[in-house]
Amino acid sequence: MRAEVGTALVVRHKFIRTSVRKVSGGTDKPAACRHGHTGPVLILLPPSEKKSASPGPAIQVYTGVLYAALDWNRLNKAQQKLGQSVIAIISAKYGVLRPMDPIRPYKEKIDNKKMATQVAQVLDGAETELIIDCRSSTYQTVWQSPVAITVEVKVFTRAEGVKKVITHMSKKTRGEVTHEILKASQQPKNPEELQLIVAQKFECELIRGDEKNPWVLEVFC
Repeated sequence: MRAEVGTALVVRHKFIRTSVRKVSGGTDKPAACRHGHTGPVLILLPPSEKKSASPGPAIQVYTGVLYAALDWNRLNKAQQKLGQSVIAIISAKYGVLRPMDPIRPYKEKIDNKKMATQVAQVLDGAETELIIDCRSSTYQTVWQSPVAITVEVKVFTRAEGVKKVITHMSKKTRGEVTHEILKASQQPKNPEELQLIVAQKFECELIRGDEKNPWVLEVFC
Protein backbone atom coordinates (compact mmCIF):
# COMPACT_ATOMS: atom_id res chain seq x y z
CA MET A 1 0.00 0.00 0.00
CA ARG A 2 1.26 3.42 -0.87
CA ALA A 3 2.07 5.47 2.21
CA GLU A 4 0.58 8.89 2.54
CA VAL A 5 2.94 11.79 2.01
CA GLY A 6 3.31 13.82 5.17
CA THR A 7 1.65 17.15 5.67
CA ALA A 8 4.75 19.04 6.75
CA LEU A 9 5.80 22.07 4.74
CA VAL A 10 7.15 21.19 1.34
CA VAL A 11 8.76 24.05 -0.51
CA ARG A 12 9.74 24.07 -4.16
CA HIS A 13 13.42 24.78 -4.33
CA LYS A 14 15.70 24.83 -7.34
CA PHE A 15 18.93 23.00 -6.69
CA ILE A 16 22.00 23.79 -8.70
CA ARG A 17 24.82 21.28 -8.90
CA THR A 18 27.19 22.50 -6.25
CA SER A 19 30.86 21.90 -5.83
CA VAL A 20 32.11 21.83 -2.26
CA ARG A 21 35.70 21.31 -3.37
CA LYS A 22 38.47 22.92 -1.37
CA VAL A 23 42.04 23.47 -2.48
CA SER A 24 44.33 20.79 -1.10
CA GLY A 25 47.95 20.05 -1.87
CA GLY A 26 47.81 16.45 -0.63
CA THR A 27 48.03 13.56 -3.08
CA ASP A 28 47.83 10.61 -0.69
CA LYS A 29 44.04 10.26 -0.70
CA PRO A 30 41.68 7.38 0.12
CA ALA A 31 40.59 5.09 -2.70
CA ALA A 32 37.11 6.62 -2.86
CA CYS A 33 38.64 9.99 -3.61
CA ARG A 34 40.68 8.67 -6.50
CA HIS A 35 37.54 7.81 -8.42
CA GLY A 36 35.79 10.87 -7.03
CA HIS A 37 32.10 11.67 -6.82
CA THR A 38 30.24 13.52 -9.52
CA GLY A 39 26.55 12.85 -9.84
CA PRO A 40 23.08 14.01 -8.87
CA VAL A 41 23.01 12.24 -5.50
CA LEU A 42 25.37 11.17 -2.69
CA ILE A 43 24.20 8.83 0.09
CA LEU A 44 26.16 8.94 3.36
CA LEU A 45 26.10 5.80 5.53
CA PRO A 46 27.74 4.85 8.83
CA PRO A 47 29.70 1.60 9.13
CA SER A 48 28.44 -1.44 11.00
CA GLU A 49 29.68 -2.48 14.42
CA LYS A 50 28.86 -6.07 13.49
CA LYS A 51 31.22 -7.45 10.84
CA SER A 52 31.96 -10.71 9.09
CA ALA A 53 35.02 -12.72 10.14
CA SER A 54 36.64 -12.57 6.71
CA PRO A 55 37.96 -9.69 4.59
CA GLY A 56 36.04 -8.66 1.49
CA PRO A 57 34.10 -5.77 -0.03
CA ALA A 58 32.85 -3.32 2.59
CA ILE A 59 29.22 -4.07 1.70
CA GLN A 60 29.82 -7.72 2.66
CA VAL A 61 32.05 -7.17 5.68
CA TYR A 62 29.48 -4.89 7.30
CA THR A 63 26.70 -7.23 8.45
CA GLY A 64 24.74 -5.15 10.97
CA VAL A 65 21.07 -4.20 10.93
CA LEU A 66 21.37 -1.33 8.44
CA TYR A 67 23.29 -3.42 5.91
CA ALA A 68 20.99 -6.42 6.29
CA ALA A 69 18.06 -4.12 5.51
CA LEU A 70 19.90 -2.49 2.61
CA ASP A 71 19.95 -6.05 1.19
CA TRP A 72 22.66 -5.55 -1.44
CA ASN A 73 22.35 -9.04 -2.88
CA ARG A 74 18.72 -8.47 -3.85
CA LEU A 75 19.65 -5.48 -5.99
CA ASN A 76 20.22 -6.17 -9.67
CA LYS A 77 23.52 -5.45 -11.41
CA ALA A 78 22.49 -1.96 -12.54
CA GLN A 79 21.27 -1.06 -9.03
CA GLN A 80 24.50 -2.34 -7.47
CA LYS A 81 26.52 -0.32 -9.97
CA LEU A 82 24.51 2.74 -8.98
CA GLY A 83 25.07 1.98 -5.30
CA GLN A 84 28.81 1.75 -5.89
CA SER A 85 28.79 5.23 -7.41
CA VAL A 86 26.46 7.04 -4.97
CA ILE A 87 27.10 5.47 -1.53
CA ALA A 88 29.89 6.76 0.72
CA ILE A 89 30.45 4.84 3.96
CA ILE A 90 32.26 6.69 6.74
CA SER A 91 34.57 4.19 8.46
CA ALA A 92 36.45 4.64 11.74
CA LYS A 93 39.45 2.81 10.24
CA TYR A 94 39.35 3.50 6.50
CA GLY A 95 37.76 6.92 6.14
CA VAL A 96 35.45 7.08 3.13
CA LEU A 97 34.58 3.78 1.46
CA ARG A 98 32.58 2.73 -1.58
CA PRO A 99 30.54 -0.49 -1.14
CA MET A 100 32.95 -2.66 -3.13
CA ASP A 101 36.16 -1.28 -1.62
CA PRO A 102 38.09 -4.19 -0.02
CA ILE A 103 38.51 -4.04 3.77
CA ARG A 104 39.40 -6.30 6.68
CA PRO A 105 37.24 -6.80 9.76
CA TYR A 106 38.24 -4.42 12.54
CA LYS A 107 37.30 -3.12 15.95
CA GLU A 108 37.95 0.58 16.19
CA LYS A 109 36.12 3.57 17.59
CA ILE A 110 36.17 6.67 15.44
CA ASP A 111 38.46 9.50 16.40
CA ASN A 112 36.40 12.35 14.98
CA LYS A 113 39.16 14.94 15.09
CA LYS A 114 41.75 12.63 13.52
CA MET A 115 39.42 11.32 10.82
CA ALA A 116 37.86 14.69 9.90
CA THR A 117 40.74 15.77 7.67
CA GLN A 118 40.86 12.47 5.80
CA VAL A 119 37.12 12.46 5.20
CA ALA A 120 37.12 16.11 4.14
CA GLN A 121 39.79 15.38 1.51
CA VAL A 122 37.25 13.07 -0.12
CA LEU A 123 33.87 14.67 0.46
CA ASP A 124 34.81 18.32 0.13
CA GLY A 125 35.48 17.52 -3.52
CA ALA A 126 32.06 16.03 -4.21
CA GLU A 127 29.98 17.57 -6.97
CA THR A 128 26.33 16.71 -6.44
CA GLU A 129 22.82 18.13 -6.35
CA LEU A 130 21.53 16.20 -3.33
CA ILE A 131 23.16 14.63 -0.27
CA ILE A 132 21.10 12.05 1.63
CA ASP A 133 22.50 11.72 5.14
CA CYS A 134 21.71 8.35 6.74
CA ARG A 135 24.57 8.50 9.24
CA SER A 136 24.25 8.12 12.98
CA SER A 137 24.95 11.19 15.10
CA THR A 138 28.46 9.91 15.93
CA TYR A 139 29.50 9.88 12.29
CA GLN A 140 27.69 13.09 11.37
CA THR A 141 30.20 15.06 13.42
CA VAL A 142 33.10 13.83 11.28
CA TRP A 143 32.01 15.84 8.24
CA GLN A 144 29.41 18.59 7.93
CA SER A 145 27.70 18.37 4.57
CA PRO A 146 26.47 21.59 2.89
CA VAL A 147 23.08 22.22 4.51
CA ALA A 148 21.47 23.71 1.39
CA ILE A 149 21.66 20.40 -0.49
CA THR A 150 21.47 17.94 2.42
CA VAL A 151 18.47 15.91 3.59
CA GLU A 152 18.98 14.19 6.93
CA VAL A 153 16.92 11.02 7.35
CA LYS A 154 15.43 10.69 10.84
CA VAL A 155 13.30 7.78 11.94
CA PHE A 156 10.34 7.88 14.33
CA THR A 157 7.38 5.83 15.42
CA ARG A 158 3.97 6.88 16.70
CA ALA A 159 2.62 5.61 20.00
CA GLU A 160 -0.95 6.65 20.69
CA GLY A 161 -0.52 9.59 18.36
CA VAL A 162 2.75 10.75 19.96
CA LYS A 163 5.93 10.91 17.83
CA LYS A 164 8.82 9.04 19.43
CA VAL A 165 12.46 8.61 18.44
CA ILE A 166 13.64 5.02 18.01
CA THR A 167 17.18 3.61 17.90
CA HIS A 168 17.49 -0.02 16.76
CA MET A 169 14.70 0.22 14.18
CA SER A 170 16.25 3.46 12.97
CA LYS A 171 19.18 1.53 11.51
CA LYS A 172 16.88 -0.96 9.80
CA THR A 173 14.70 1.79 8.35
CA ARG A 174 17.68 3.75 6.99
CA GLY A 175 18.87 0.59 5.28
CA GLU A 176 15.44 0.06 3.74
CA VAL A 177 15.30 3.69 2.62
CA THR A 178 18.68 3.29 0.91
CA HIS A 179 17.45 0.12 -0.81
CA GLU A 180 14.36 1.93 -2.12
CA ILE A 181 16.46 4.83 -3.45
CA LEU A 182 18.70 2.43 -5.37
CA LYS A 183 15.65 0.64 -6.82
CA ALA A 184 13.92 3.83 -7.94
CA SER A 185 13.43 4.32 -11.69
CA GLN A 186 15.02 7.77 -11.43
CA GLN A 187 17.43 9.11 -8.87
CA PRO A 188 16.19 12.06 -6.76
CA LYS A 189 17.76 15.43 -7.49
CA ASN A 190 16.04 17.42 -4.73
CA PRO A 191 14.32 16.80 -1.37
CA GLU A 192 10.83 16.61 -2.85
CA GLU A 193 11.81 13.88 -5.30
CA LEU A 194 13.42 11.97 -2.42
CA GLN A 195 10.21 12.21 -0.41
CA LEU A 196 8.17 10.83 -3.30
CA ILE A 197 10.44 7.77 -3.51
CA VAL A 198 10.44 7.07 0.23
CA ALA A 199 6.66 7.62 0.44
CA GLN A 200 6.18 4.54 -1.76
CA LYS A 201 6.95 2.46 1.35
CA PHE A 202 6.82 4.71 4.41
CA GLU A 203 4.79 7.52 5.84
CA CYS A 204 7.17 10.48 5.77
CA GLU A 205 7.25 14.22 6.27
CA LEU A 206 9.68 16.67 4.70
CA ILE A 207 10.90 19.58 6.80
CA ARG A 208 12.53 22.50 5.04
CA GLY A 209 16.05 23.48 6.05
CA ASP A 210 17.43 26.93 6.60
CA GLU A 211 20.80 28.70 6.50
CA LYS A 212 22.11 26.69 9.46
CA ASN A 213 20.23 23.40 9.29
CA PRO A 214 19.72 20.79 6.57
CA TRP A 215 16.39 19.56 5.27
CA VAL A 216 14.97 16.67 7.32
CA LEU A 217 12.98 13.72 6.06
CA GLU A 218 11.08 12.25 9.00
CA VAL A 219 10.31 8.61 8.28
CA PHE A 220 7.75 6.72 10.38
CA CYS A 221 7.88 2.98 10.91
